Amino acid sequence: MAKVKIYTKVGCPHCEAAKDDFKKRGVVYEEIDVHTVPGAAEEALKLAGGKKIVPVIVENGKVTLGFCGGS
Repeated sequence: MAKVKIYTKVGCPHCEAAKDDFKKRGVVYEEIDVHTVPGAAEEALKLAGGKKIVPVIVENGKVTLGFCGGS
């Protein structure tokens, strides 16, 4: 199972929903808070093509912006 990175910020309901979905499905993930981890905001912005959006989810090199529900 691949490890997933999720760039988040405190108070983001879409971030919380994504993390809840990962936990339900047993997905191992690394959470990176864009406000507290040095360089994380810049990295998330780069991954998101300049869009200021969270969550930014990276899995096996695939970048997903936002979260609209589980699978």
